[in-house]
Amino acid sequence: MSNTNENERGFRFIRMNDLLEKPRKTGVTEIRGPYYTPMGKRYLEDVLETMGAYVDILKFAGGSFSLMPKKAVKELIDLCHKYDVKVDTGGFMEYVVTQGPDAVSKYIQECKELGFDIIEVSSGFITIPTDDWLRLIEKVKKAGLKVKPEIGIQFGAGGATSPEELEAEGTRDPEHAIEQAKRFLDAGAYMIMIESEGITENVKTWRTDVPPKFVNALGVQNVMFEAADPEVFAWYIKNYGAEVNVFVDHSQIVQLQCLRSGIWGTKSLWGRVVTYKG
Repeated sequence: MSNTNENERGFRFIRMNDLLEKPRKTGVTEIRGPYYTPMGKRYLEDVLETMGAYVDILKFAGGSFSLMPKKAVKELIDLCHKYDVKVDTGGFMEYVVTQGPDAVSKYIQECKELGFDIIEVSSGFITIPTDDWLRLIEKVKKAGLKVKPEIGIQFGAGGATSPEELEAEGTRDPEHAIEQAKRFLDAGAYMIMIESEGITENVKTWRTDVPPKFVNALGVQNVMFEAADPEVFAWYIKNYGAEVNVFVDHSQIVQLQCLRSGIWGTKSLWGRVVTYKG
């Protein structure tokens, strides 16, 4: 049960967009945990104590948890659970899988022991057959954890590579990624993560033609868009509404929720983000 109840907020007389109750299938917000900056339990508690009602998932990134004391990782995970927030490993599996099946099994087991809820399976830097992805999905599910595959159109995504280097790599066919995602959902994937690189990140021009392909083929409730820049998550809300699922930096949770709630926004969004629960 969440320790931060949206119904306990002040200024209840001010009308704003309704918030779906957890666990949500739409309007899901995932925030980045330790990566660009450290995150300890005191900072995280500040975030969750004030904005926990609007946070659904905390995602570690870059395998950062593997550098931290196990006790500190467990404390962060337990704190998230106190506020009804799930915890995601981020895409570290693609590094672990290069070390063989035994490492994968031990990784999944330790994630479960620490209390992780979701293991993300990505292939930004490696090429892996779809059937092998499906075997990983099944292995994670058998351990009793949710699995969130990450797909995208940019090879080499996920490591803050320069736009010039990524442009030289070229992009993948969105239709191939969509067909993979359909098989992942059929296999029981919790949700599909859409990598931003090649679409809105590290590109000279946004590929605004790509997100509609994923939404139309997979359903907006089944995808989460990486949108760790305010102009990017504003674009997704403008085009897909307040209940689009997005991943943002932990520093952006207030700005994002102001947009979702319809109480603040840029000139193009002011007063235009609405929901109807009649």
